Amino acid sequence: MGGCFSKPKPVELKIEVVLPEKERGKEELSAGGKGSPRAYQGNGTARHFHAEERLPTPQPYPSPQDCVEATVCHVKDLENGQMREVELGWGKVLLVKDNGEFHALGHKCPHYGAPLVKGVLSRGRVRCPWHGACFNISTGDLEDFPGLDSLHKFQVKIEKEKVTVRASKQALQLQRRTKVMAKCISPSAGHSSSTNVLIVGAGAAGLVCAETLRQEGFSDRIVLCTLDRHLPYDRAKLSKSLDAQPEQLALRPKEFFRAYGLEMLTEAQVVTVDVRNKKVVFKDGFKLEYSKLLLAPGSSPKTLTCRGKDVENVFTIRTPEDANRVVRLARGRNAVVVGAGFLGMEVAAYLAEKAHSVSVVELEETPFRRFLGERVGRALMKMFENNRVKFYMQTEVLELRAQEGKLQEVVLKSSKVLRADVCVVGIGAVPATGFLRQSGIALDSRGFIPVNKMMQTNIPAVFAAGDAVTFPLAWRNNRKVNIPHWQMAHAQGRVAAENMLAQEAEINTVPYLWTAMFGKSLRYAGYGEGFDDVIIQGDLEELKFVAFYTKGDEVIAVASMNYDPIVSKVAEVLASGRTIRKREVELFMLHGKTGDMSWLTGKGS
Repeated sequence: MGGCFSKPKPVELKIEVVLPEKERGKEELSAGGKGSPRAYQGNGTARHFHAEERLPTPQPYPSPQDCVEATVCHVKDLENGQMREVELGWGKVLLVKDNGEFHALGHKCPHYGAPLVKGVLSRGRVRCPWHGACFNISTGDLEDFPGLDSLHKFQVKIEKEKVTVRASKQALQLQRRTKVMAKCISPSAGHSSSTNVLIVGAGAAGLVCAETLRQEGFSDRIVLCTLDRHLPYDRAKLSKSLDAQPEQLALRPKEFFRAYGLEMLTEAQVVTVDVRNKKVVFKDGFKLEYSKLLLAPGSSPKTLTCRGKDVENVFTIRTPEDANRVVRLARGRNAVVVGAGFLGMEVAAYLAEKAHSVSVVELEETPFRRFLGERVGRALMKMFENNRVKFYMQTEVLELRAQEGKLQEVVLKSSKVLRADVCVVGIGAVPATGFLRQSGIALDSRGFIPVNKMMQTNIPAVFAAGDAVTFPLAWRNNRKVNIPHWQMAHAQGRVAAENMLAQEAEINTVPYLWTAMFGKSLRYAGYGEGFDDVIIQGDLEELKFVAFYTKGDEVIAVASMNYDPIVSKVAEVLASGRTIRKREVELFMLHGKTGDMSWLTGKGS
């Protein structure tokens, strides 16, 4: 796989070589994820999606001229369980030694380009140190999210105790591999009023579901519909990079959808779902029948209900257009952010160096308190204050005052009046499931769609995924939870696709999320709701720490800044099914050296 041999002619053979899916066992059925804004730089032309489609995949038969070979080390240079970046002249590869065997893979995570050598090697896979994506070291395949693409796998030879790696130059420079996918061969595609699979919502869950179906060989019609005017994009990036343009955020180029027969209906609102006749009706009256349905509608942001709530220049950030307008209005002016959760704090951080003033209004006494606890919240608050952001805590908005219809002041219940040219509201969201109320598809009291571990709703052939669902979280005793994270939406989209194909897959991903503020990243893994203690190692003031969230005697979540790869390490231990006990962390604090994580290897307490 990925080696350099003479090039036989038949193109179709390539599918056989790249995809021995069935022999690879259940774990490999993990497919696509969420690509970076740079996903297809220099590779977005239509021709790449036809006869040459296999080239960006692991390239079983590149031409000898396209190959580079180098002796990279002695077999004894690497211990078992070690990884090293090695240079081949045309680019680097990640060399891994595991159970006495050497593997050579792409060295950067295709999601945002993290160096995988700094990640975590465990159970035959490497986990990205930044955002937790996992890649199988034998195949390069993506096994856990985020990210849509896999790694190239290169040929390793051992002769006279020397390790030689052979790779295609093109693969070395691409640093990502899109899995081989089926094309749509349904004759009626694009014309008829029926589809085999209908996906409502084209965020991470919807896109990964569609890609997984094609990766698994499904060649019937797939239609995705979205309220957005854009093709699927990296929404998690919107609040971190408000200036980003839609084309920079796109997860896949337009040609990709055309090549694989993934039909997109943009600005398309579903108003009713008729499960008895397997039919949906759109706002414009268009009706579409389906065989299988995925509901991934996401959520709608909560808005302010105070006096003056309809004045101009008050935004919830839903689209690139919203984000771009906020930056334009804030430049050199006064910005007010309501809500000190992830969205509000990311926006405040981004605007801090662009606006004349940034004020954050929050009901709690510290930002992120429920999520990260008092001490971590306070340390982050200090970082913001050092960057000229002002906080107005334990209060809320009483009134928005306008001049000539445009926002001028935000009046707080504490009677403080803030000057404001633009206001961003980040006070949470509700599931966008109103259209399902009369459908017979079960909703809980808060409007979420309950699903089982296979992402099935109470109605046969109707699946749901993403921010609008509650599902059983395997490693927290199957507690029904809602986890509106980017990574989780990917994982659920894949499981839904596998079960549409009757593969009996179950969701068992460990939640992983991240935020970036003032050039610093905070990573988080687990599910910390209901934590009763926080154990902190490191220096909060320096923002170099790891925080373990415990409930009873169990670690249920971990957060860190400048402490990689500990969050990926903990995620990997939890994913292996092992429980981390509070006393292990406490002993580590008493006796462990700073940064020593050997206690986390999963070899028992």
